[in-house]
Amino acid sequence: MMIKKLLITLCVTCWSVFAPAQDEKAKPKGTGPKETSFKGERAQRKKGRLEARERRRKERAERKAIKKHHKRIQTKEVRKRMKRSRKEATRVNKNKRKKRSERKKRL
Repeated sequence: MMIKKLLITLCVTCWSVFAPAQDEKAKPKGTGPKETSFKGERAQRKKGRLEARERRRKERAERKAIKKHHKRIQTKEVRKRMKRSRKEATRVNKNKRKKRSERKKRL
């Protein structure tokens, strides 16, 4: 009889201690995506678009300034040489031959 009471008491205590712990595992709080309203999502997307647009604008202005600087420090001959080498590189990358007038005749 005494053992039966002891076992029942032990089972009830274990059940009262471990049952809430299992319930917390089943319903975690604060994890997963938060639900947002439609207006909130739209405002967030708009903010992201504006930030991306501003970032692209800054990058474009930076590239333009670099190009302007490079052109300013180069002479006309250097620009012509660079243009020729760029055309030749494009031709090589496309696996094209030189024009007949540009090819050197072999002896």
